[in-house]
Amino acid sequence: MNNPFKGTGVALVTPFKADFSVDYDALKNLVHLQIQGGTDFLVVQGTTGESPTLSKDEKLKVLETVQEANQGKLKIVYGVGGNDTIAVGNNLKSLPTGIDGILSVSPYYNKPIQKGIIAHYSYIAECTDLPIILYNVPGRTGSNMTTETTLELSAISNIVAMKEASGNMEQIMEIIRSKPAGFDLLSGDDAITLPLIAAGADGVISVVANAFPEKFSKMVKSALQGDFAVSRKEHYDLLPVTKMFFEEGNPGGVKVALNKRGLMQEFMRLPLFPVSEGLRSRISIETDKLLA
Repeated sequence: MNNPFKGTGVALVTPFKADFSVDYDALKNLVHLQIQGGTDFLVVQGTTGESPTLSKDEKLKVLETVQEANQGKLKIVYGVGGNDTIAVGNNLKSLPTGIDGILSVSPYYNKPIQKGIIAHYSYIAECTDLPIILYNVPGRTGSNMTTETTLELSAISNIVAMKEASGNMEQIMEIIRSKPAGFDLLSGDDAITLPLIAAGADGVISVVANAFPEKFSKMVKSALQGDFAVSRKEHYDLLPVTKMFFEEGNPGGVKVALNKRGLMQEFMRLPLFPVSEGLRSRISIETDKLLA
């Protein structure tokens, strides 16, 4: 099975109302922005979507809302991960239709050894026929998936890509150098997406593209086409706000820009907390520049 998820994927935020209920109308508007802005695929209920604080019913309604707004235009990847392997497998077996792929984070908190990570993904890959994107983010999980582990898992037929957010350029480039045909590397860090594509990555799963899909997708498309003059301009235009978005945690920063664009309010569920007034002001100023 070859990876069907290339270019710009967006890790969709989950909009909330003042009472912290999900704002499904705002979510529809966000999906419409992505379609119009040149995004290639949508990622529903990743960490950026605040998935740890949504109930199972809310997650399914978010998925249904995205599907309804999308109307089959973009591929949809659904986040199904966890640190209970059997439970993840059971979730995969009971998924609704209309999903094109799965994003599954490496087990967190338990800190399994590499053999445990391999056994985890090997098990869940047998629980679905959908293509699976691995997700390595040591800053959240507490453990790193090594190059060797990634390459071993790439031999499983429906494991088609790796979202790499370790920030370890040497590790990432070794995966790109050694990976088999049909298995792709996707950037999990907005700020280094351009250099990773230059090194051979096939796309990104982005936070920043929630608010600026037009510029971010242009940067990715031009880089994949080898037009680095265009992609560098977009990259450096976006770099200041990219750094701001992650300054006080995700998705607080990007929700400020989305609010500035009139798409949603900034509310997040605890334990996440709104960004400081100083950072909000800086993001607002930068957003105005980018939208001018």
